[in-house]
Amino acid sequence: MTDKLGALYLLGRVARTGSFGAAAREVGLSQPSVSRIIATLEKEVGVTLLTRSTRAVTLTEAGAQYLARVEPVLTVLEEAEHEIRGNGELRGVLRVGATTSFAMRELIPRLPAFMRTHPALRIDLVLVDRRQDLINEAVDVALRFGVLEDSGMMARKLGTSPRMLVASPTYLERAGAPRKPADLSSHSVILGPSGMRPDGWVFRSHGKSVSVRLDASLNISVNEAAITAAVAGLGIASTSTWGCSQELQHGSLVRVLADWEMGMVDVHAVLPAGRASKPASRAFVDFLAETMKI
Repeated sequence: MTDKLGALYLLGRVARTGSFGAAAREVGLSQPSVSRIIATLEKEVGVTLLTRSTRAVTLTEAGAQYLARVEPVLTVLEEAEHEIRGNGELRGVLRVGATTSFAMRELIPRLPAFMRTHPALRIDLVLVDRRQDLINEAVDVALRFGVLEDSGMMARKLGTSPRMLVASPTYLERAGAPRKPADLSSHSVILGPSGMRPDGWVFRSHGKSVSVRLDASLNISVNEAAITAAVAGLGIASTSTWGCSQELQHGSLVRVLADWEMGMVDVHAVLPAGRASKPASRAFVDFLAETMKI
């Protein structure tokens, strides 16, 4: 049984790292040993669990389904070990998904305190400016913005921030400051992931609501780069205070149309549906909720 559980744990590590070598280094085995253990597991279950290529190792559809079913078992065992130790020590790997900008500005600066408290825990940060598939990408905790889809996920609200438009003083000196939302049509607009709204940019002021659809002069796939472009004077960008607080403080960006509200952006910590949350996941979410002071 121990060998089987070890193989299942290795399957999760290979799936998460996308590499036999990386998984081997994590557990202190040789790469051939890990490959052999996974091959034996595949032979036992009678299906191919991983697709091997020269670029990466990925789960097959059957492998993803299998791992999704067995991970709750591994989590229960981890919970039992955590309780029997009785000292609150967290071990293993915690895989956290977040956007690049939020991780750089809000998450990573908070990590030292958490990691000092739990030195035996390893954290994998998965940073992409899109919503991860928590099951197939084996994410234990994901930080998500805006309205959550009704997927049955376990979620906890961590904070909220106003959405706003920002631009550099040099851009506004050159192009002039818009006085009302309709004026944006004559301005250069930078569109990053956080500014992509299916209904356009919606503004509210004194009970009046205005929706504006704009063609961006610059489309950027990463929020952090969109803020950098705004600082460089390339146009007006939409973001939350989480994405630009430092620039606002230093004066490299200023608010545009400050008299108009663009709504609030919530951030939630979400955990995969249908899986028991592991102790490290719960501890990490509690830590974020405390340090973000909602």
